[in-house]
Amino acid sequence: MKLERLTGLFEYTKSLRKRTLVAVNAADVHSLEAIAEAVKLGIVSAIVTGNQDEILKQCEIHQIDHKLFQIIHAETKEEAAVLAVQQVRTIPGSILMKGLISSDKFMRAILNKDAGLLPPGGILSHVSVIDNPNYHKLLIVSDVAIIPYPTIPQKIAMTHYLKDMAIELGIVRPKIALIAPTEQILKSLVSCTDAVEIMKAAETGQFEPAIVFGPMALDVALDPESAKIKQITSEVAGDVDCLLFPNIDAGNVFYKTNTKLCGAEQAAVVMGASIPVVLSSRGDSIRTKLNSIALAALLSK
Repeated sequence: MKLERLTGLFEYTKSLRKRTLVAVNAADVHSLEAIAEAVKLGIVSAIVTGNQDEILKQCEIHQIDHKLFQIIHAETKEEAAVLAVQQVRTIPGSILMKGLISSDKFMRAILNKDAGLLPPGGILSHVSVIDNPNYHKLLIVSDVAIIPYPTIPQKIAMTHYLKDMAIELGIVRPKIALIAPTEQILKSLVSCTDAVEIMKAAETGQFEPAIVFGPMALDVALDPESAKIKQITSEVAGDVDCLLFPNIDAGNVFYKTNTKLCGAEQAAVVMGASIPVVLSSRGDSIRTKLNSIALAALLSK
């Protein structure tokens, strides 16, 4: 089944075995409400780490049933992260979620060499699924949150993650654009020269069954008329599924423009760890957090 819109994500996950969500220091109302709703929908069972008194206080203030999840007390945010990682390492099919904790403390627990979740030689990357009402299908985007200025090997790994996500959503031959300001190969632009190197990997069949093209400007990737005017004939042009942005500046601005100005729905996870990880922004809505939990449950199957 191909997922056409994010509204179908919950139906998509309904047939899957219920997963266990472990949320790090979920002492904020947005996280708690999203977790409670995910439990009610039958997507997950849930464990919350953090200060028990503060979690119970938030539940009481916002009328959230704390009996919907197990609480594991932690004195500090760092301890909450360590305890959560310990839990997911022992529970098959589990999901890790960031609550009210800074990204650096959260990532430190994931990246711990002895007790973390990153396989040897692994690369973590943030992958977003964006449902923009002005585009005819879902867009899968990377990286908007983790890798500031990715190297060519990191971009190759990110391209694989985009392909993998698209296939999980039912896209048989994902179309991936390597985004740059222009289709010309300008040596002064890292986005263009990096795209050339990634295309060399594509030519060896690394990303099959995906179709990869770049460098490609965003308008050409999204708009058939722009592609026609510029005489770009790639199958990717005007019908892209996945966007690989050259750096976090471009990716993050695109993500937040969709969120704040376009009325887009989104879900996001971190890929590359031994389990799916929900890494949502403090500015993300309850709906985005809930979408992200459902997407992680899909990936954890």
